[in-house]
Amino acid sequence: MKLFRPKYPYLLRLLYLERVSTVNNSHAIYLSFDDGPIPEITPWVLDLLKKYDARATFFCIGDNVQKHPDIFRRIINEGHALGNHTFNHLKGWKTSKSEYIGNIRKSEEVMVSEANLEKNKQNENSSGSKNQKLKFPLFRPPYGKIKNSQAKLARQHGFKIVMWDVLSGDYNKKFSAEECYKNVTKNAKAGSTIVFHDSWKAFPNLREILPEILEYYKKKEYDFRSLKDVL
Repeated sequence: MKLFRPKYPYLLRLLYLERVSTVNNSHAIYLSFDDGPIPEITPWVLDLLKKYDARATFFCIGDNVQKHPDIFRRIINEGHALGNHTFNHLKGWKTSKSEYIGNIRKSEEVMVSEANLEKNKQNENSSGSKNQKLKFPLFRPPYGKIKNSQAKLARQHGFKIVMWDVLSGDYNKKFSAEECYKNVTKNAKAGSTIVFHDSWKAFPNLREILPEILEYYKKKEYDFRSLKDVL
């Protein structure tokens, strides 16, 4: 098994201060879900969040948004935050800068279209960056892998890069649900951003741990907030 660190490395926090990993809030936990929307799984997550009056952030793949716009709009209608996870779940380290930013922007366009929001006019300055107010500025790089040049260009286009504080490891078939639960509860505290996945690959672990984690932090009297706090 590859080395797995549930906590985001401290050195990377220092090197990339502009990237979000925690939020300054002493009473809240920030749940996030990558890779959706997916039929059956994302609605299950939404039903459970509603039960706990919890808000979360969904980092969506543009292609999945295009395939399942009704679920995407439900996420919006129920008060959660939306983030961009590229159109095709690209790995930044294996993608050119121009292809990568193009893929992110394609996902933004699809999300705006499927949310029935008015598209923004885009004005280009002399440096080639875009002066625009994005509808969905939160961006999490798939696999957590993004080149510095890609990150710089993404920020120039108005995106705010969100990493994490704690990984649940729910996607890893070599982890039991109990191990995923411990990854979260032993490491997440007030202000933590926690990564889950609303995907078929992660669902065997997610369906066991998410109710327990919501109950665990509810007993600690934390609020479940979305990353709208960082905008």
